[in-house]
Amino acid sequence: MNNSASTKAILLLEDGTVFYGKAAGARGIATGEICFNTGMTGYQEIFTDPSYFGQILVTTNAHIGNYGIKHVEEESESIKIAGLVCRNFTNEYSRLNADEAIQDYFESNNLVGISDVDTRAVVRHIRSKGAMNALISSIELDVDVLKKKLAKVPSMKGLELASKVSSKDIYELGDPNSKFKVAVLDLGTKRNILRNFTKRDCLVRVFPAKTTYEEMKSWNPDGYFISNGPGDPAPMTYAIETVKEFLSEDNVVFGICLGHQILAQACGIPTYKMHHGHRGINHPVKNLLSGKCEITSQNHGFGVSPEAIEQHKDKITITHINLNDNTIEGIRVKNKKAYSIQYHPEAAPGPHDASYLFDEFIDLMTAVEEPTQIY
Repeated sequence: MNNSASTKAILLLEDGTVFYGKAAGARGIATGEICFNTGMTGYQEIFTDPSYFGQILVTTNAHIGNYGIKHVEEESESIKIAGLVCRNFTNEYSRLNADEAIQDYFESNNLVGISDVDTRAVVRHIRSKGAMNALISSIELDVDVLKKKLAKVPSMKGLELASKVSSKDIYELGDPNSKFKVAVLDLGTKRNILRNFTKRDCLVRVFPAKTTYEEMKSWNPDGYFISNGPGDPAPMTYAIETVKEFLSEDNVVFGICLGHQILAQACGIPTYKMHHGHRGINHPVKNLLSGKCEITSQNHGFGVSPEAIEQHKDKITITHINLNDNTIEGIRVKNKKAYSIQYHPEAAPGPHDASYLFDEFIDLMTAVEEPTQIY
């Protein structure tokens, strides 16, 4: 293991702001859009969430690595964040059944990080100035040189990333004798989402992002799921057209996160780049149909346009809103068995308040006709 914790490192933001700290993980240079997550637990699940692909993550929780790494808790086959910014990079871990320390984990994944940074100052800056590109370096500390490298990094707006993290091959999970068959359009799905289906008596077949509707339909599934994933939904015309075909034949459809945005796009509702996004496991959401509130896990930097939904009230019902900023958190397509959620009901990490959304997908697949009220 390299003693990278004793090496200087630099965090450079697109607007020229500089933070200094110590190298963590692999030595090198990492670039991406900077964002922050307010969760106090679940760093390993966050690192491996494909929705973070292309992003440098700032953790607001002070201690990262303190309970080590357990491989069965990964949400994908490898780390997906582009880089890590944290306060305390804690290599000595307390959990007896952990598989390895975070430094070894980062080195094996070639993940570059920086620690001993004033993360409160970084987060306050992002909240004020908005999301922007950033660079972490532990091998080059000349700011002028790094500014030239950072200037070449593409903006997240307009960037199609889902096909880069999607499975390259079709695969199945669950009991072949399950009651339901769920076709998953994999835009960067998390493992715990798939587990939530299989434990509800579903056999899931996961299809690569650019699979055609005809190929998915040939499996004769009972329902279609549009997964979470990274990047801007707007340029993902391949997925938008596929979901339009889902809807054209009145299939049962459920979308989460990026899948929510793609469903909206398929209904003619545009999305927009948020100022700094929602990422954490404590976001309050109100279910407008039941009147109940829930604490949710979230990870998204794009949102569904509320103004456009106002113009499509004949087609879309808003089912959930964020209580912090009133952004759209859930929609239902009128006269269809299709709905979506902006947040993460699978809770990995996070609270389980929203697990009922998986049950409602099962209810829709069970029903012969669309119920008068989904939620």
